[in-house]
Amino acid sequence: MADTLTPVGIFMRIREHYKFSTMLEGADYHAMQNSFSYIGCDPVAYFEIDQDQVTEIYPDKTKTVYSLQNRKDAVSVLQGFAAKFKAEPSKNTFISNGLFGHMAYDAVNYFEDIETQAKSVENTIPQILYRVYRYVIAINHFKNEIHVFEHAYAPEGTEPVFEEEGLEKVEFLVKNPRHASPSFKLTSDEESNINDTDMKAIINKCIKHCLRGDVFQIVPSRRYSRTFEGDDFQIYRALRSINPSPYMFYFDYESYRIFGASPEKQISIKSQKQISESNSNNLGQSTESDLIAEIHPIAGTFRRTGDDTKDAQLALDLLADPKETAEHVMLVDLARNDLSRSSDHVVVETFKEVQFYSHVIHLVSKVVGKMTTGVNPLQLVADTFPAGTLSGAPKHNAMTIINR
Repeated sequence: MADTLTPVGIFMRIREHYKFSTMLEGADYHAMQNSFSYIGCDPVAYFEIDQDQVTEIYPDKTKTVYSLQNRKDAVSVLQGFAAKFKAEPSKNTFISNGLFGHMAYDAVNYFEDIETQAKSVENTIPQILYRVYRYVIAINHFKNEIHVFEHAYAPEGTEPVFEEEGLEKVEFLVKNPRHASPSFKLTSDEESNINDTDMKAIINKCIKHCLRGDVFQIVPSRRYSRTFEGDDFQIYRALRSINPSPYMFYFDYESYRIFGASPEKQISIKSQKQISESNSNNLGQSTESDLIAEIHPIAGTFRRTGDDTKDAQLALDLLADPKETAEHVMLVDLARNDLSRSSDHVVVETFKEVQFYSHVIHLVSKVVGKMTTGVNPLQLVADTFPAGTLSGAPKHNAMTIINR
């Protein structure tokens, strides 16, 4: 039972004992949707692509390093690595295993004919990185249940060997109370890599590209930074309090951490059986030929007041707002285009639905594609990367302009 435990509390205990732990947390969920959180710990395999160099490490400590001869091979190389960790069929419809990791924005170099800038000193993390974990903890918030899984990896035809007292140790860490909370203190003022004047000039250039018809929308951005002392997990805790979201994450990679909160997932790929049984997604694990891909474009946002009557009126105003509608339509079209690259049949199942979140009201659509038989699901991840909300539309033109 999980009624006295939280993902944050469990993760704070786990990360003390296991390096490179990962948490995918779901909050602000509706019914069974997004009602699971996951923690992965004790990595046994590692995959990285950075600057065209591939590094693979396997459970037997074998390490392979080689160069990509063709950047477009990155997807098939990652798929080949994932295939070596194909799990035994499970009765669970939620995630119990898989690859956990990240793709940086610059990973688009491997998916599109776009050459982003060379890596700068302020962005030195690997472009693509995934780990396979021995232990996966699944927390069902809807039922207040915790499931703890241990995975053993063995060549085909051999019996797997599990860690002695492995599950017992993880279960102890899950249940063992912890009271200490590490400190955190900011030690500098906020800085940005682009000043306000230059940023306004960039935005005005982007507006001109829109007016000229080069793009329909474009998403320029800049980086903010501050120095600190202590444990940055305290920032994540503050973030989840200020902005509880269906998709929150914290990846502890020791030399760097990645964390955030979003109402939107990039893509979901499931078999029809999974769709009928559960909302959870285990990308790349299904062998079904009836894979269904979903993108839920979110664009159009008003801030909630906390007053139900006022929020109901705001929802009607949001639906009628021409600017918010125009932005939403652009991203729905982009989702249709992205899905059609690897799907036989694409439909917009839901269009411009009003959804209420803890702090905001969003316009959300649901675009669904029946994937072409034989298409690698990871190829569709590449086709839809990055999300239009982080680049623009048409995506290729927007990213080219941003890079320039």
